[in-house]
Amino acid sequence: MSGRDERAFQRPSQRPPDVRPLSAPGQNGVDYEHRVDFDRLRRYRLSRAKAALEASDCGAFLLFDFYNIRYTTQTWIGGALGDKMIRYALLMRGHDPILWDFGSAVRHHKLYSDWVPEDHYRAGFLGFRGAVAPDGAGLMVDAVAEIKSLLAGAGLADSPLGVDIVEPPFLFELQRQGIAVADAQQHMLDARVIKSPDEIMLLNQAAAMVDGVYQDIVGALKPGARENEIVALANKRLYEYGSDQVEAINAISGERCNPHPHNFTDRIIRPGDQAFFDIIHSFNGYRTCYYRTFGVGWATNSQRDAYQQAREWMDSALDAIKPGVGSDEVAAVLPRAQDFGFDDELSAFGLQFAHGLGLGLHERPIISRLNSMKDPVELKAGMVFAMETYCPASDGTSAARIEEEVVVTDYGTEILTRFPAQELFVASAY
Repeated sequence: MSGRDERAFQRPSQRPPDVRPLSAPGQNGVDYEHRVDFDRLRRYRLSRAKAALEASDCGAFLLFDFYNIRYTTQTWIGGALGDKMIRYALLMRGHDPILWDFGSAVRHHKLYSDWVPEDHYRAGFLGFRGAVAPDGAGLMVDAVAEIKSLLAGAGLADSPLGVDIVEPPFLFELQRQGIAVADAQQHMLDARVIKSPDEIMLLNQAAAMVDGVYQDIVGALKPGARENEIVALANKRLYEYGSDQVEAINAISGERCNPHPHNFTDRIIRPGDQAFFDIIHSFNGYRTCYYRTFGVGWATNSQRDAYQQAREWMDSALDAIKPGVGSDEVAAVLPRAQDFGFDDELSAFGLQFAHGLGLGLHERPIISRLNSMKDPVELKAGMVFAMETYCPASDGTSAARIEEEVVVTDYGTEILTRFPAQELFVASAY
């Protein structure tokens, strides 16, 4: 990079000179620096959830979504149980949350997660998404009866119960026992949309980990390497850094770049390939979604042109992001589906859009031509999202993919993703 304008490698910051940059400090707890304050983080998240409940028509929220459970109870267990629909939390007006958890996790929480009252941790099991038949052991009948009793004891029996996600048999049992059900997911996503400084610091630390992984990928990205080998390298490095979950890594090269398959294979990377990667992981629960594109050995004019177009689309979108702006105004500067070879916006969805980042990979706001023109939202300071662009190359097989993680601030934006992306980066150049 010696002798080159830094703008060729990093988008210039909008930060005023008297404003300190967002920090990504070391990950250990220390006595000599202010880092993430987890007690403050827990208080912030629970207060946001309680405020969302108070603003709703519901008497309580019943939460099965793993991210909503973490947001309200500040607890977490292995990701393998995240889709089994067995953990659930009840947040009632004027009360701390009650959590039904899996097996010995309950005893562990009582010992180490004492910010929830001890008697609010309870054992629960609903059947592993039908592996235990809903009408067999009576697990759902008993669980609903317990929840109904708690609601009645709190004077909330006549108010709707907000539920975020649910198995159909559990929903049917709620209705059979006379509980009116409403949608809690909308309220919880609204609660989670504005990130606190601690959340933003965790998101920044997670992005810094991926910055380092991309440096390792550049060293390994050479003819003869396989896509799955790059995925293995990234997984190993992320867990060494302290990632708590590598959710997915896309590795796409050569003729697989167009159309975008959203996966990885055992393809051998060849000289002259264009290759792009998406690294999705979490640190203390806070996620990344971070694409970068590379040439391998060399890059053709067609590949460079595609990259330049993807970058221009990205920069136009980033320039449009400001507090007070509508998401429809940002979506309007993104290319139409027909501009990059698709018949309609539904077919092209996921290639030119933005999605909120936090405990979940896809939070609010979602910004795209598919939804934002009909249902715009106002961008506010504290929102964090990933902006994605994609451009197929004229050679018919190559394509460029760029993604930047964006924090909306009072003065504009801050970019968390720092690996060079203003120009096409060629790895193992000949």
